[in-house]
Amino acid sequence: MAVERDGRIVETPTEARQAEPGPSVLALLTISTGLAVLILGVIWFVFFRTVA
Repeated sequence: MAVERDGRIVETPTEARQAEPGPSVLALLTISTGLAVLILGVIWFVFFRTVA
């Protein structure tokens, strides 16, 4: 548990490393997955489309 000493908060290394991934992580994963799908779709359309 965090302890305050001399006006400073002192934590163990494990406590200091604990963090919660915020909405920015979800946004990054969503945007990167969407871009990957878009790029692969463009590559497929340019190289592998069937010409009728």
